[in-house]
Amino acid sequence: MSRFCAVVVVLLFCATTFAAVSKQPQGEHKSRVVNENLSKSPHEVDGVHNPEYDRDALFGEESKPLDSASAEDRLTQLGILTDKMDEDRDGYVTPEELRVWLKKVHQHLVNTDARKTWAEYELNPTDTLSWEHYNRHMVGEDGEYEGEDEETRTSHLTRDKRRWDVADTNHDNLLSIEESVAFFNPESDPKMHDVMVKETIEDMDKNHDGFVDLEEYIADFWKPTGDEQEPEWVKSEREEFQKRRDFNQDGKLDEAEVKAWILPSDYDYNEAEVQHLLSECDVDKDGRLSKSEILSKHELLIGSSATNYGEALTDHDEL
Repeated sequence: MSRFCAVVVVLLFCATTFAAVSKQPQGEHKSRVVNENLSKSPHEVDGVHNPEYDRDALFGEESKPLDSASAEDRLTQLGILTDKMDEDRDGYVTPEELRVWLKKVHQHLVNTDARKTWAEYELNPTDTLSWEHYNRHMVGEDGEYEGEDEETRTSHLTRDKRRWDVADTNHDNLLSIEESVAFFNPESDPKMHDVMVKETIEDMDKNHDGFVDLEEYIADFWKPTGDEQEPEWVKSEREEFQKRRDFNQDGKLDEAEVKAWILPSDYDYNEAEVQHLLSECDVDKDGRLSKSEILSKHELLIGSSATNYGEALTDHDEL
């Protein structure tokens, strides 16, 4: 169910989240924390900030290459977006205007992704997706469950149906394109969060007692080979489990504790992006961004030909 486990990809303006997964020595640490990542590009590469993350977040995937564009064209494109963010046309982009922009562009991405998914199922936007159609798609040729043994396939479809029933708000066993957003991207809809918690526990709960104990927690992201000694970062994870995850100190995580872990409520990703943008671009530290301040960061926000990367929205007029 890899398509379901992907975190929602948010198309936003100049972003660098603080929720990226740190690189671990063996490079196999699987974070279960659901982050509202703003790009499919990793936030860090070998511990260093990845500029492609910012550029993805600024222009998103519905884009055209800008690596061969002139500096003037790049500045023009960035200027157009800056003007759109400045809703009151006073020449400055305030933190509140940034927050509104983030929500607007995120919704644009959600709608675009939904249309792409519908096209995969050969549906028009006004059509509904039936459970039977979904089943055929998943188990058929090139489907995600093609080639799986019957037991595994049945297990996956059982989980999918549970998720389907929650996303299907009018209980007609059909998903509209709007309902499909919750099904395919459950992290984006609070009503789906309990289902995500159950799925996480099922993935990790090897002794089938309905909980995640310490060893199951560790085994989810580190499996020793041969006589390999436990690295320091794994020891730190043990301490994290014992001191921060296991609230009631009973040696295992229940649903509430897993939810607090994978869906932290004490971090606002949009607000983090607003503050990051201000820290990067607000040269005069007046708490807002002038157009010139944003344009002065065009290499950071758009990229240069040296990186062979640069994208701009082709459909920015919709924003």
